[in-house]
Amino acid sequence: MFPIRDHNPSERTPYVTYALIALNLVIFASYWPLFSDQQALAVFYDTWGMRPVEVSNGVEVYTLLTSMFLHGGIMHLVGNMLFLWIFGDNLEDQMGHIGFAVFYLAAGIGADIGQLLADPSSPVPVVGASGAIAGVMGGYLLLFPKARVDIVLIIVIFFKVFSVPAWVMLGVWFGLQLFNGVINLGGTGVGVAYWAHAGGFVVGLLFCLPLWLKRGGAGYWQATEGHPPHPEAEYRSSLPTVTRRK
Repeated sequence: MFPIRDHNPSERTPYVTYALIALNLVIFASYWPLFSDQQALAVFYDTWGMRPVEVSNGVEVYTLLTSMFLHGGIMHLVGNMLFLWIFGDNLEDQMGHIGFAVFYLAAGIGADIGQLLADPSSPVPVVGASGAIAGVMGGYLLLFPKARVDIVLIIVIFFKVFSVPAWVMLGVWFGLQLFNGVINLGGTGVGVAYWAHAGGFVVGLLFCLPLWLKRGGAGYWQATEGHPPHPEAEYRSSLPTVTRRK
């Protein structure tokens, strides 16, 4: 199950969201040749990825920032950029360009700290924009809990596109991060930093609280019924209709 779009159009051009996507793509392209040399790639990740054991000792603190612009592969990059594309523009719409940029970076750093606290002795480098984007998702949930999100549900060879409220999709996603984080304490042992995801989500939600309160808090929810404060977008299905021959 993964999202492909929401029905929440932004009212201004999301320049920062576009810039973040472009920056992640350019950085990934810059070290793409290292994937043919696993030893060199490992050294690169050790240098620029966030290693909890080092940061815990006050070393390589800069990696709290650099790690959020690195990815472990094409699918890792594409998945993160898809989530940022879907949810980032709406938060930027509400926060403004500079406010959203600061929020994104703060959420990413908070996510790394969450992973660090969960497994402070781990030497495994943590990389990816997932934590920062989890923060975006947490903020989105607070502001637009009932915005419609189109998701694709894949079961073996069957798939279906349908809409669900944002709180369902994001709530399930967050629950899975917590569940997997608990059963794989530390997260990095299975190649996924679940506590960075969960931590980023909580940090993003908390950092978005002042904006939510400024909008009226619970009164904002009552005024919008949890939906976006503007007309939702409507899409026509692009899936072909298959009929049975008689």
